[in-house]
Amino acid sequence: MFEKRKIGIIGSGHVGSHCALSFILQGVADDIILVDVDEQKAISQALDCMDTSVFLPHRVSVKAGSYEDLKDRDMIVISIGTIDNVSQDRLGELDRSLKIVKSFIPKVMAAGFNGFFIVITNPVDIITHYIQELSGLPHNRVIGTGTGLDSARLRRILGEELNLDPKTIQAYMLGEHGNSQVAAISCAYVNGKKLTDLIEEKPHRFKKLDFEAIEAKTAATGWDIYVGKQSTEFGIACTCTDLIKAIYHDEKRVLPCSAFLQGEYGAHGFYAGVPAIIGKDGIEEIIELPLNSAERKKLQKTFEVLAHHVELGKESLE
Repeated sequence: MFEKRKIGIIGSGHVGSHCALSFILQGVADDIILVDVDEQKAISQALDCMDTSVFLPHRVSVKAGSYEDLKDRDMIVISIGTIDNVSQDRLGELDRSLKIVKSFIPKVMAAGFNGFFIVITNPVDIITHYIQELSGLPHNRVIGTGTGLDSARLRRILGEELNLDPKTIQAYMLGEHGNSQVAAISCAYVNGKKLTDLIEEKPHRFKKLDFEAIEAKTAATGWDIYVGKQSTEFGIACTCTDLIKAIYHDEKRVLPCSAFLQGEYGAHGFYAGVPAIIGKDGIEEIIELPLNSAERKKLQKTFEVLAHHVELGKESLE
């Protein structure tokens, strides 16, 4: 018998609503439930999405609901939270975000949910870590969007600098989805050709790039967007959709996400942004890139930041 693809979204603000829209436009879900502390907002967003569905070639149901209604979902997207003060540090949201997820994760699990959590809420690596602990689900089924959007931003910026389609560029940001993230430039490729080699071999076609500046620009992009519109929404919605599609269709795609490290990159016991094979079982394998020594040193620093804030998170939950 045909099974509907059922997704729940907790938090129906800018990010959650655009995730729903992205799922609808890309035909990812058949049945979506929006849950929000502001029940009228969830109802209104659901109605707006349903109006959109009239123009699409496939049917979809979008409605507002409760935590208990999420029990039969394949996946639940966590997109709660707002930024009250721009500190340009996502880690500043830790205490508030942890208290919110602690208030509802037990309710979702008590309802009988046993699917995948896809976490967007910042600081995403830390929040993903504690959602896994609060839910008791296996690490491979609790996945943060991590540096997925940051990696897309890196590819876009490199494409602009080199006048190349970013889809031809394979490049990853690693570590924290935040200020300490690391650009793995030594492992960046353009359709099978190492990026740094390509630039060296064709100086008449490609200019030399300031990779440190590009790394910093990538890390700051979210704040550049926030300054003008007080949110980011479109890019992260597509990042989330990419992960969910890869799970539903067992794509075995290598996607950057926030994954639990158990020795990979020399780190243990916390989530961080790394490339991973995504399929029907969620995170099926973490890919270790052959970083150069400078990148490894930077990555160690971002791991220290994440490990420190995991410890801080324990205090928030006590």
